[in-house]
Amino acid sequence: MVMAVSFERYGRLYYLDPGELRPRVGDKVLVPTDDGPEVAECVWAPQYVTEDVGGLPLCAGIATGDDLDRDEKNRQRRADARVIAKRTIREHGLPMKVVGIDFVDRRPDVDQLVIVYFSAPHRVDFRELVRDLARALRARIELRQVGARDEARLQGGIGPCGRDLCCATFLKDFEPVSVRMAKDQDLPLNPLKISGACGRLMCCLKYEHPLYQEFNAKAPAVGSAVETPAGDGVVVGHNVPSDTVVVRLAASGRRCACSRADVCSPRQQYEASGTTTPDAPPAVPETPETPETRETPETKETPAPPQDVTEERAESRSERRARKPRRRRRLHHDDEGDSAQ
Repeated sequence: MVMAVSFERYGRLYYLDPGELRPRVGDKVLVPTDDGPEVAECVWAPQYVTEDVGGLPLCAGIATGDDLDRDEKNRQRRADARVIAKRTIREHGLPMKVVGIDFVDRRPDVDQLVIVYFSAPHRVDFRELVRDLARALRARIELRQVGARDEARLQGGIGPCGRDLCCATFLKDFEPVSVRMAKDQDLPLNPLKISGACGRLMCCLKYEHPLYQEFNAKAPAVGSAVETPAGDGVVVGHNVPSDTVVVRLAASGRRCACSRADVCSPRQQYEASGTTTPDAPPAVPETPETPETRETPETKETPAPPQDVTEERAESRSERRARKPRRRRRLHHDDEGDSAQ
C-alpha cells in the first residue's frame, strides 16, 4: 500500500508506506527525515497499487498532541528567524534575498540549528552576518545559497498555465531545457512567453518535446506537395497534439486537416512504392530456362585458375611496349655510306 503526505498545504507530495496504519485524509502523521520525525498532513489515504513499489520510507506513526505543539512552535520560530535574518541582512547592506528558513531541533550533534536559504547574484562574504545571526537567534546558523529554480521551488507560486509550479509539487530533479525545444514546438521565442516564474525556460517544454521530434521525423515538411483523400495540396501547418497535418487544397484553395497516416510526402511515396528512377536503366527480364539453355555439368565453363603475379607483371610490360611507339634510329655517316653501297 502507498500513501502521500505533504509538509505544506498544496506543497510537494511525499510517498510513504503506511504499514499497519490507516490514516485518513487530513490526519497528521510523523514522517521520518534525516533530522528526525516531522509532522506532515495526509493528502492521499493508503491505497493498494497494482505495481510493486519498494524502497518507500515507513510511516513513523500518528502525530500526538506533543508533536503538534512542537510543530507549531517550530513554525513560529521559523517566522521569527525570517524577520530577524531580513533585518540583519539589511543592516549589513548585503545583496541577499532570504528564500526560506528551516529550524532543526532533533539533530543529535546540535541543540538548535537554523538553516537560512538565500539567493544572491554573486558570491557574498557573510562571515560577520553569521556571527550576528547566531547572537540574535541563540542557535547555530547555516547559510545556503540557492539558484533561481530552487528559489521558485522553495517559495512556490502559480505558473503561466494557472496551476501550481511543477518544481514545487512533483518535480524532483531539474532536467536541462534549451531554446531548441521551443523551436521544435513552433513556440514564439519571446522570453516573456517561454519563461517560468524563476525567469528560466519553463520545465514543461521538456514534457512534449519527444512527441514533436517523432512527429517532425515522420510527417511531411511545411511547403511539400502531398496527396490527400480530398485531393492534391500543399502542407501549410502541423497539429502535433491531434496528430494531423493542415493542407491547402490546390483545386479549391481551402484548408483541411488530414491525419498523418493519410498524408505522405513524394519522397516517402517513392520509398514506399519501391520503383526505379527514370534515369536508371530498364531492368532486363529474365528468360525462362529451357532444356537447350540449361547448362550441364559437362558444358559448364569452369573458371580459369588465377595467374601468377609475375606473369601478370610481364604481360603488362609487354602490352605497354606494344602500345609505346618506337623511336626511329638515327643513322651515322658510316651507316649512310654502307647503305649507299
